[in-house]
Amino acid sequence: MHSLAGAAIDETNVSACFYRDALEALTAAGERFLVGGSHALVHYTGIARHTKDFDIFCRRADIHRVLSVLRDIGARTEIPFPHWLGKGHRDDSLIDVIYCSGNGVAEVDDRWFQHAPTAEVLGVRARLAPAEETIWSKAFIMERERFDGGDVSHILLSQGPHLDWARLLERFGRHWRVLYAHLVLFGFIYPSERARIPRAVMGELAGRLAREESCPETRRVTYGPLLSRAQYLPEIETGRFEDGRHDAEVHMTQDEIDLWTRVIDDEVRPHARDEGHDPDRRRR
Repeated sequence: MHSLAGAAIDETNVSACFYRDALEALTAAGERFLVGGSHALVHYTGIARHTKDFDIFCRRADIHRVLSVLRDIGARTEIPFPHWLGKGHRDDSLIDVIYCSGNGVAEVDDRWFQHAPTAEVLGVRARLAPAEETIWSKAFIMERERFDGGDVSHILLSQGPHLDWARLLERFGRHWRVLYAHLVLFGFIYPSERARIPRAVMGELAGRLAREESCPETRRVTYGPLLSRAQYLPEIETGRFEDGRHDAEVHMTQDEIDLWTRVIDDEVRPHARDEGHDPDRRRR
């Protein structure tokens, strides 16, 4: 069992006490949860990162029970974005309770728990978000202000030969191009380590690309919003492209898409105004 205590956070500070209380309370209550974020990253890569919050994952059906446990230890809770995220606040400390990815793709299901390793987090025995599902959720984060491709490459570097590649390919499904893009970049970032990605996987995805290129897509749709909630809005708002978030694989309603769009900070999407687009036109 790996020890993560103190790897990504000072065990003695107020935040660590809150996080430890949460781990102990959730465990005592018998709730199913996984630790993710920086604590999972250090387990898989050895790279410690000091963060201001703590990520736990649960199934959507369990979110209210998990938040209830956090309230029992003095936290103020909320569900700011119903399609993916709850929060627990105590003093100035924050726990994110995640049951899907922000783009509505990487839903937490039972298979997350079936493949979760166990580690010691802040002195408490806990299960971690699996490496494959961590890659799946992080691979889509390509905002102007945040890009998680580095984390994906670090996990591939350290865990590549040990990953369940069949499950990883299944997780990405028809969004396999996103995974392929990260794998191609990995070979650029670490040219001497390309063999850490199975040749059969690269061959399979190269074949898919060749077959898809021979059958051009006629539907005018953009899946850009699955990568960035801001950067591809102008084409949707002007009606040039359909929003790919309406596809069945994405767990978001139109109301949830609208809420997720409304909270984008103005600085994240200046191009929308610079190009003469009105971000709020659809909602008037």
